[in-house]
Amino acid sequence: MNGIHDMGGLHGFGLVVQEKNEPVFHSHWESRIFCITQVLDTKEIWNLDEHRHEIELMNAADYITAGYYGRWLFAMERLLARKDILRSEEVQRRVDELHGGVSPLSPPDSSSRGWPLRDESKVRWGAWRHEQTVQPRFSVGDSVRVRNIHPEGHTRVTAYARGKVGVVDRVNAEPWVFPDTRAHYRGENTQAVYGVRIAATELWGPQAETNTWVFIDLSEDHLEPV
Repeated sequence: MNGIHDMGGLHGFGLVVQEKNEPVFHSHWESRIFCITQVLDTKEIWNLDEHRHEIELMNAADYITAGYYGRWLFAMERLLARKDILRSEEVQRRVDELHGGVSPLSPPDSSSRGWPLRDESKVRWGAWRHEQTVQPRFSVGDSVRVRNIHPEGHTRVTAYARGKVGVVDRVNAEPWVFPDTRAHYRGENTQAVYGVRIAATELWGPQAETNTWVFIDLSEDHLEPV
């Protein structure tokens, strides 16, 4: 989908500010969100692409101001609520309790929830499927064009690369799931992933630096022969 999250292809945001001696976390709450997310990622509640798409659904202004881990928190709360594991009103109640300086009044009633997950409800987080095999369509040196697609849902193709021509520089012949469909539970569609080398002038025109290249990893279904 096209949106604020694809800032690699949007103008008007100025230079990327490099913070000197930048800490791993700017605030204690960021480290908490990191740890909570890492634990939940092992519980097979959602898959990687589903989580990424949820972040893409943020309001543009909130996306810019929330920060990296604020976006993680947004996605985590929404996914837990949608899967009936932790409801938004329960989160808000605990926020109100904390603001009031009181201990939790009572634990959430989870007797009718979707947690713990049944085996058939669990999903696989990782993207590599080592137990499968695929036959790559393209080889190193092949000229390819990035498909010019604008789906309403999730896609891993950045906007500035769509429709551009490059050369296959690397073939990852292992089977990888296709993010665009797995994010919406429309099948994993395992396929090869390619490292494609695209000239900066092809991406941004004659004003770009010459003899400069961008390397982008793309799924097979994102490419077409030239």
